[in-house]
Amino acid sequence: MISRDKIPTTRRWVVKIGSALLTNDGHGLARDMLAHWVEQMAQRRTGGSDVVLVSSGAVSEGMARMGWQRRPRMLHELQAAAAIGQMGLVRAYEDCFQAHGLHTAQVLLTRDDLANRARYLNARSTLRTLLKLGVIPVINENDTVATDELRFGDNDTLAALVANLIEADLLILLTDQDGLFDQDPRNNPHARLIPETWVDDPQLDLVASGSVSAFGTGGMVTKVRAARLAARSGTPTIIAPGRGDQVLSRIGRGEPIGTLLIPFQGPQAARKQWLAGQLQVRGRLVLDAGAVKAVRERGTSLLAVGVRDVRGSFIRGEVVACVDETGREVARGLINYDANETLRIKGKPSASFESILGYLNDAELIHRDNLVLC
Repeated sequence: MISRDKIPTTRRWVVKIGSALLTNDGHGLARDMLAHWVEQMAQRRTGGSDVVLVSSGAVSEGMARMGWQRRPRMLHELQAAAAIGQMGLVRAYEDCFQAHGLHTAQVLLTRDDLANRARYLNARSTLRTLLKLGVIPVINENDTVATDELRFGDNDTLAALVANLIEADLLILLTDQDGLFDQDPRNNPHARLIPETWVDDPQLDLVASGSVSAFGTGGMVTKVRAARLAARSGTPTIIAPGRGDQVLSRIGRGEPIGTLLIPFQGPQAARKQWLAGQLQVRGRLVLDAGAVKAVRERGTSLLAVGVRDVRGSFIRGEVVACVDETGREVARGLINYDANETLRIKGKPSASFESILGYLNDAELIHRDNLVLC
């Protein structure tokens, strides 16, 4: 169980900022506020922690640039506004982070990118590489190519899925509210802030409000749902007031700000359970005794050098079973190479992959974070 005093030691944050905070009532970006949050994230990054930013605001910025006063209803108009506004949004973040000597990278995702196994692994590898380089990924929904409508609260959900993807230690949802209350504070002056609770508390469904502003998309309902998604990989969530003074820095010091939603399981147990619940085996790898021992007893990644045989047809990102030489299943996980590639590199050291295949995706066949013991 995470508590406030443990937050200062967390190393990887996903921070989501909503449209209601980023825009001046629909009249362009609130650049002073944006710079304020960036300064705090930059301090976190230069202190050695990873920060991933999920930002709304592209549609609102596009509306401001076009002089539109009302949010469009037609999908193609929303997508056009997102395409226009994305230019200003990314430039604003780039300018602010560069003032602190930090590079940024734009990453546009759809839910399909995280549902498809191959694209999931590609996105995961890219984000991990960016973080290793000390770069701040700025993530947004790829609205201009989405095949479904821009849905209610998409970026709350996207932030939670990103937290799953990179195994974040903390998800922070910045909002224009002080946190989650036991009653709607707009209608009841006696409403009390909920400082912390379990994310699966059924009372959350009763107290969360589904309000929607003119320029934003989402209320507390979407934030509670997002927190539950993040909890699948053991990530706690804080719903915090974005307009608060030094709110991110104060969260980083463990101060009691907003509402902390706590997952029931720790990160490793939750992530393994999440993976196990989604696994559908597409092939089998026969491991030698050394590989079996390394995976089962030492918790290592699966390397190609320990694979004796490859069975079935699968593509990168699909699930394969790992069995010993008697056929007993040892583990299963998401594989980094397809069946033909795996056949070519089985029994070979990782250093030889590039000479055999002409490229190197990953040094491991299955990374230990994507491997579930049976």
